[in-house]
Amino acid sequence: MDSAPYDDADMELAPPHPADRARSEAAEEGERLQKVLARAGVGSRRVVENMVDQGRISVNGAVVTVQGMRVDPLRDRIAVDGSRIELRDDTVTYALNKPAGVITAMSDDRNRPTVGDMVGDLAPGLVHVGRLDQDTEGLLLVTNDGELAHRLAHPSYEVKKTYLAQVSGSVPRDLGRRLRAGVQLDDGPVKVDSFRLVDTHAGQSVVEVVLHEGRKHIVRRLLAAVGLPVSRLTRTAVGPVRLERMRSGSIRRLTRAELGALADTVGL
Repeated sequence: MDSAPYDDADMELAPPHPADRARSEAAEEGERLQKVLARAGVGSRRVVENMVDQGRISVNGAVVTVQGMRVDPLRDRIAVDGSRIELRDDTVTYALNKPAGVITAMSDDRNRPTVGDMVGDLAPGLVHVGRLDQDTEGLLLVTNDGELAHRLAHPSYEVKKTYLAQVSGSVPRDLGRRLRAGVQLDDGPVKVDSFRLVDTHAGQSVVEVVLHEGRKHIVRRLLAAVGLPVSRLTRTAVGPVRLERMRSGSIRRLTRAELGALADTVGL
């Protein structure tokens, strides 16, 4: 018996396979890379497209080779020329150059000048990351990103801090080696990551100390223990963030590149 004739138009189309539908939906998720990086201030969309053509942009470690790629700004690791770009916009982090005499606290019941006075109402929920002694000046980070603040301050992440110290006396030639080997203090040994003599004049020297210790007065106590009492101490860097030419008392918001570098430093 012959089959009844049929028209293609009468046939019902089969529903798409679930796997095909999932791939289609995934392709529509996220935002175009050009738009994300333009919003982050990297450059116009055209500039970003040129960067893609030049192989300067990577996503999650892979160089982007096609235009129009979609990304998730909150999950994907996007880097330009190897430097990660932080894309979150729900938190803020500031660098401030704390003057000597200011207390590292958000408030003080004795009405002494504080970091909280300096930042005012820049953003809700700000906290200082670690502390600087009252007489120590220089770079201090302030943020409302609780996880970033926790990791930067926690000893297990070994975030390096860089200090310039003005000391009395001449610096022995073998001091760097001794400090890298470790010096015993009352509360245990301490080692520096690096040490160098920056300048010396009229019985005074300026030295740079890099270490990831966070104990109270650690730089002053360390240098005093090797016969170099500190008369002035300035922190010039926390991890990849540097004080540069910020004037005393000034505040600036970290760039997205700096935030990305910080996130990398503490494994975020």
